[in-house]
Amino acid sequence: MSLTRRTLLGTTAAAASTVPLRRARAQRPMVRLAVLNDQSGPYADDGGPMGVLCARQAIQDFGDHGFDVDLLVGDHQNKPDIGAGLARQWIDRGGVDVIVDVPTSSVALAVNTVCREKDKVFLNSGAATTDLTGAQCSPTTVHWTYDTYMLSKSTGGALVASGGDSWFFVTADYVFGQQLERDTSAFVRAAGGKVLGARRYPFPDTTDFSSLLVQAQASGAKVLGLANAGGDTINCVKQASEFGLNKTMKIAMMLASINTVHAIGLETAQGLLFTESFFWDLNERTRAFTARIKPKIQKPAQWVNQVTTGNYGAVLHYLKAVKEMGVAEAKKSGAAIVTRMKAMPTDDDCYGPGRIREDGRKLHPSYLLQAKTPAESSGGWDLLKVVATTPAEQAFRPLAEGGCAFIKT
Repeated sequence: MSLTRRTLLGTTAAAASTVPLRRARAQRPMVRLAVLNDQSGPYADDGGPMGVLCARQAIQDFGDHGFDVDLLVGDHQNKPDIGAGLARQWIDRGGVDVIVDVPTSSVALAVNTVCREKDKVFLNSGAATTDLTGAQCSPTTVHWTYDTYMLSKSTGGALVASGGDSWFFVTADYVFGQQLERDTSAFVRAAGGKVLGARRYPFPDTTDFSSLLVQAQASGAKVLGLANAGGDTINCVKQASEFGLNKTMKIAMMLASINTVHAIGLETAQGLLFTESFFWDLNERTRAFTARIKPKIQKPAQWVNQVTTGNYGAVLHYLKAVKEMGVAEAKKSGAAIVTRMKAMPTDDDCYGPGRIREDGRKLHPSYLLQAKTPAESSGGWDLLKVVATTPAEQAFRPLAEGGCAFIKT
């Protein structure tokens, strides 16, 4: 399999209102993938161009197996109507077989509906909503990387166990933030803790969190739970430090990445806990992957994290399934190729061995990470250490609790 010159030129960026069209090379079959994510907003540094780069790396690592792969890129601007509209255009007019990534849960749920209607594959990495494997599960969807249940269980559970038994939430007011607050609150209460309050703010149009942080401080809670992500989390942590909240409260970054810590700086971020399902310095395989992709990184503020490497793992596994099934059969039905993906064990340098559960949930361990002190770091991206691991079969919501309608019980 090869990437055509036209494909490589087409992966730099695509405006949300445009639909890149390409002709397949007549002599070879082709599958067409499209990465849809936030290329310019609050999640761009956590994903965006790096998510595209990791998807492209999967194609290159897979190699040539007799068929070509076309890769398109779009910016959903964190708006469900734009995301769903672009997905429909890509599928109806662009011949796209697979939509990849799609952070922002409200956008992901909209794209999930489109892909199910069109019987096309949806490989989600960037969204956290558990509805993708629950109330809105689809036989054409694989939820690869993480979700609100996994984040809440790992980070929330660890903080309650260490004495953080009273919480106040600052929450992005859309599906992701609401579910993350809900799930973490459930774990806190189940462990005997209390939720003393929560304040929600408009997303993605908020940059000043001072009034919310003052309310959190006044609540007397031991933990400030940030049910947000990306630039919002960075701004909240920095502003909390300015108000001195980090001296009176523990700060729980319920969704963060190594990029978040890098942007905040170890002087402020040291000691903060958060959860990811990928860490570049975890083992020899993760370091080997990082070494391959490092020379291709163009923005100094970006590094590989769970969202971007989720694109790598999901795309690579999809291509393996296409090879086994044959291109013609794989393109006939998204549900059929996803069924084949579930039947095959997963294995890649970022996530190691694993499997895709019946409801589309990809299973792998989760890692509780802690930001190092400046003295512990050797510089660069040596920012984190693993302090706890949740095994794959325990990290995510049990299948029986999800309520996925197409699963036979």
